[in-house]
Amino acid sequence: MADRVLELRGLSKDYPAFHLRGVSFSLRRGRIMGFIGRNGAGKTTTLKSMLNIVHPSAGEVRFFGLDFAEHELEIKRRIAFVSGGANYYPNKKLAAITAVTRGFYDNWDEESYQKFLRLFALDETKTPRQLSAGMQVKYALALALSHGAELLILDEPTSGLDPVSRDELVEVFLTLAEEGVSILFSTHITEDLDKCADDVSYIRAGELVFSMPLAALREKYRAVALTAEQAERFRDGLIGCKRAKEGYTALVERGTLEELGGHVAGLEEIMVHLDREAREDD
Repeated sequence: MADRVLELRGLSKDYPAFHLRGVSFSLRRGRIMGFIGRNGAGKTTTLKSMLNIVHPSAGEVRFFGLDFAEHELEIKRRIAFVSGGANYYPNKKLAAITAVTRGFYDNWDEESYQKFLRLFALDETKTPRQLSAGMQVKYALALALSHGAELLILDEPTSGLDPVSRDELVEVFLTLAEEGVSILFSTHITEDLDKCADDVSYIRAGELVFSMPLAALREKYRAVALTAEQAERFRDGLIGCKRAKEGYTALVERGTLEELGGHVAGLEEIMVHLDREAREDD
């Protein structure tokens, strides 16, 4: 499809103690995809494999309909990758780092860069060593958002940010998506995705469990609160039943066990209960 900015087909990576197995999904223009899973599930391995930061064992990766292996330089000028562990020369001033970065992009937008400096309260006279982890991520995003990237690939970008800063970034992401920018957003802070994601891909133990629109995922499940007696009585129909402060909680599929009531499940509830269900089945 012409509007697909990213396609993974059977992406795999083998390590001695971990295997990424045949990950396949696609992202369309102007949409935000949340990429979720526990720490160690394979999120970062997937992102690094598709960008050839680590060499994948198998699979195909296409950006904007172009094969990444054949068009790597062109593609990298059209995308931006930001990791929560962004590293720069620790003792160089931000102004100097920006000057070097600016030279790599013909489409650098200085006005946008200055706008994000103000939004993120960044001081160019400081060095990365003088910035908190959260401020380093903000600086990485300011650079990424200033060269007209058509696709942002973000690996845990909000993990070091306070709630107000995270909310500011969500607003930025929503605005960018309205302008046609696509975003692949790997995170374990699912609250951020509840606010902005169009699609969700869930990986567990190196295998993609599903990739689907967030609205359809929310439509699929209800979250229910249960007494101990209900947890035992309806056990076979419950998904990932677990203890709570008062009683138990679980997921149920829409259209089943209606007598339990329940509410639209948030993304964190869905991930926690599905993960628990999988561990109990192993």
